Amino acid sequence: MKFSYRLAYYLGGLLLGIVFVVFFLQAKADARDVSFCYFPNCRVLQDLRKKSFEISPKADSIFQQKWVNLEDVKKCMEFGDVDFAKSNKPVKGGKIYFIEGKNTKGEPITVTMINYENKVVLTDIKKD
Repeated sequence: MKFSYRLAYYLGGLLLGIVFVVFFLQAKADARDVSFCYFPNCRVLQDLRKKSFEISPKADSIFQQKWVNLEDVKKCMEFGDVDFAKSNKPVKGGKIYFIEGKNTKGEPITVTMINYENKVVLTDIKKD
């Protein structure tokens, strides 16, 4: 077979493959429940965000001090870093997680949460 025919077959197959890949990736990207979250930090934060959220009385008293608010905690649950050295230990029927982030003033904070099977309880917030 001549080189020009082989090149034409190769380019035709490559073009067909690209069309299929773009079609399937576009369909996957359009799905609303699909997210690309494969790293442990991302998976833990995603699991915490999906569940119902409760605030303990201790955390509520910290909110009354006005140096941190619920928006800061939500940002930590989205962009924070989970400290796996201290986290993922069984506590009170759930697992405890320490999430490091920042408040609106840029100060580093650590948010402590207990992850139960069907809910997440915010237990403590500390300034670092």
